[in-house]
Amino acid sequence: MVHIDDFAIAAVGRAYADLLPRTGRLLDLMSAWRSHLPPGFEAAEVVGHGMNRTELTENPQLSSSFVQDLNRQPQLPLDDVAFDGAMCCVSVQYLLHPVRVFAEVHRVLKPGAPFVVTFSNRCFPTKAVAVWQALDDAQHLDLVRRYFETAAPWAEVHAEDRSLPDPDTNPLYCVWGRKAD
Repeated sequence: MVHIDDFAIAAVGRAYADLLPRTGRLLDLMSAWRSHLPPGFEAAEVVGHGMNRTELTENPQLSSSFVQDLNRQPQLPLDDVAFDGAMCCVSVQYLLHPVRVFAEVHRVLKPGAPFVVTFSNRCFPTKAVAVWQALDDAQHLDLVRRYFETAAPWAEVHAEDRSLPDPDTNPLYCVWGRKAD
């Protein structure tokens, strides 16, 4: 099962290709059975975090994984300054403590490493936080940007619409920043 269409999935892959380092260790936060790294993208290691052990095991792009409910325990069981990049795909809308989670991602990233957060206008309404459901797409971009700005000293925080111009496809939005040196 996918939560966004093939066009939005391809847009995620392009964002990752543009923004994530092709070498080193990556953290795939709130992952599942696929990481959306584009074909030919070969990181040295991809560590997946998620809620479903079976889905994480079926993800061929993960080198290793761990299960943890970030809404109950937002602290990541990972070493400081251990990753060269991180990503979170179509899941930020489910975080109860996003600023704490973004601060944790900042902690585990190396200086200059990017954190790429992608999302669409699709979600599970029974799982998405109330503030997410009350906002439109432009406000979602601003909200995620504020998560970055509030959580830690991120540099170069950008919010982008990476959607195709075709109204029959799912939109794809991207907010990303780099850990300040």
